[in-house]
Order: sequence, then structure tokens, then C-alpha cells
Amino acid sequence: MEVVVVGQDGKARVVVATREADDPNRELWWAHTGGGGGNFGVVTRYWLRGLPRSPQRMVQHVSFFDWGQLDEGKLSGLLRAFGRWHERNSAPGVAENGVYAVLSVGHRSSGSVMLSLQIDADLPGAERMLDEFLAATTQGLTAVFEVRKTMPWLHRMTWPGTGEPGDVLTRRYKIKAGYLRKSFTESQLKAVWRNLSDGTGTAGGSLLVIGYGGQANAVPVGETAIAQRDVVMKAVYQTIWAEEAEDAANIAWVREFYRDVYAETGGVPVPGEVNDGSYINYPDADLADPAWNTSGVSAQRLYYKENYPRLQRVKARWDPLDVFRHALSVEAPR
Repeated sequence: MEVVVVGQDGKARVVVATREADDPNRELWWAHTGGGGGNFGVVTRYWLRGLPRSPQRMVQHVSFFDWGQLDEGKLSGLLRAFGRWHERNSAPGVAENGVYAVLSVGHRSSGSVMLSLQIDADLPGAERMLDEFLAATTQGLTAVFEVRKTMPWLHRMTWPGTGEPGDVLTRRYKIKAGYLRKSFTESQLKAVWRNLSDGTGTAGGSLLVIGYGGQANAVPVGETAIAQRDVVMKAVYQTIWAEEAEDAANIAWVREFYRDVYAETGGVPVPGEVNDGSYINYPDADLADPAWNTSGVSAQRLYYKENYPRLQRVKARWDPLDVFRHALSVEAPR
């Protein structure tokens, strides 16, 4: 990659950093494999090589469920079954991790729950794996609408529309995240029910649980800046709304939801047996705010775990004046 950095003399210069073992700039390349994010410079160019051939066709299965059929036991059962399926099927090389699953549970006021499954249509047994996933996770629930379609793999890249003027979704959005090594704990499931069934949330509030693992977990922890290499799911806590006047209520709801789920670890997903920190592509400045993170674990450690000291050394070398900084910045070692 090509990166504009600022040296000790305060002058900007262009640096090319590669993954080659003998490249003196290799650590700058490594830092950008998950730790770039405005920490070291401005990336102005990428070169990519060795990319795998993408699938050609995708099967997508979407099921919608009426929120009205849920109670605490059924919602907890659905989340528990979804999690246990991923515990069993997220190791590298397991055929079933070809199923990409997203469970979206809206706040009670939204009225709906959606389960979306996607798989490479040309994988052996693709349709069977979708059916087995549904059988394992949705017992006791009746879908109000289901659809299964085969489409070109890149079809989804056209979302949310054609790109024509006026065909753009405008929204206000707050998102928080946590990696999961295992299914939610029983206390976390109770917190999910409390917050998704309460009277303060809105139709734009939801929990998404997204399948993870597979070949992502085949990469050694230190090979890239991303340290979460044994997780099976990612949880997303979000709320979406349209008007500025609704900012305070929406942000307060999702913050309290997140804090309640992680109440036993200081309001944040401290790495442990079940939780494994957070996802830097959803930057959340609350993790650096002691009002919302009482764990004693810094936001940077939640994002980068044991890779953080190495990122700090890169910071000291390539941004010695701390020109590139923000609420979640990598900080030079002290």
C-alpha cells in the first residue's frame, strides 16, 4: 500500500509498504491489516494479489417471524440454538461454515424477526445445509414469510439501490458490537429480552447476531492486526432513526442495552470465555468513555487485544508527532 505519513520533522512523505519479509516498511503494512483506521497516515493506494476466485452464484434464504409469537423462552431458545450451531460449525475446513447466517431481532415495536442465510450455490450439499440450519435453529417458531432464491454472487453489491439520484437511504445510526467465542450466557439472554421487549426502544432498534469463524479462524493471531481468531459470532447492537430530535432517545436506548448485556464485565465485552472484545470497523467512542466502560480495559485493548503493543510501536515509528488521532487512536507507548 501507499501511505502518506508525517515524520519527526513535520513533513509529509509517501511510503510504500508491502508484506514482503525483507521490506523495511513491513510493520506499517502489518498495522494496516486491521489497525489502520486513521492511526498512522492516509492510505492513497492499494495493490492486491493472490485473491481467491469469488463464487459465481449465491442461494439466499430469508425467513420472517412475527414478534408476537415470542416470549422470553422462545427468544432465548432461538438465540441459544443459533449460537450453538455456530459453536459446532465454525472451525476452519468444516463444510457447514459455508453457510453465512444473520439473525436480526428487532425491538418489540418493530414487530418482526428476520433470519437471512446465504451460501455459495455450487458448494456440494448447499441446499441441504440451509435446510439443516433452519431445522436446528427455528424449532417452535412459525415463519410468516419465507423466500429462497438463487442469484449472481455480486447481486448483493447493488444494495441499497441503483446509485441513481434519489436512490440513497439517508439515516441516523448508532452501532455497537461484541465478538462471541460461544453462545450468549443465560444472564446475557435475559438482558437481551429485557431491552428488546421494553417500552423505551423504537422500531429502528435491533440486535443482529452474525455468523463468523471459518477460514478467518485459520489465521494466526499475530499474522494481522486483527487478534480475534477463535470467535464464532459477532453481535451488533444498533438503532436507526430519521430525525435529529430523536437522537437522545435512540442513543440512550442502545447504550443501555449494550451496558446491560455486558453488565458482568464493566459494560463492555472484555475478552474471556464467552466475549472477545469488539469490532473496529464499527468504531464506538463509548468504549473509551469511563462513563460507559467501567471494566478497566481500554478501548484499544478491546479492539486489538495482544496485538496492541505492536501497534503502539508502529505508531511511535511512523507517526511520532501524533498527527493522526481520534477518540479511539492507537497511542504511542509511554
